[in-house]
Amino acid sequence: MYRRIRDLREDKDWTQKQVANFLNCSQQVYSNYELGQRDIPTQILLELAALHKTSVDYLLGSTDELTPYPQRKRQSEYQ
Repeated sequence: MYRRIRDLREDKDWTQKQVANFLNCSQQVYSNYELGQRDIPTQILLELAALHKTSVDYLLGSTDELTPYPQRKRQSEYQ
């Protein structure tokens, strides 16, 4: 997982500081995420998936499919 978030960031030529600013955390905290020295909270995983236009499953290594799943319909649309 940690390598994937680093690779996605580097593919876009973004710095750790730029991603940290998006996540509203320090560069050091984000660096610890990439190095696997700190667990990534669920909300941060969701934000990283949205930032990189992929799925949390891809970030976690559960799939090699970079394309995210289609968005789920909201409950009100089922009624």
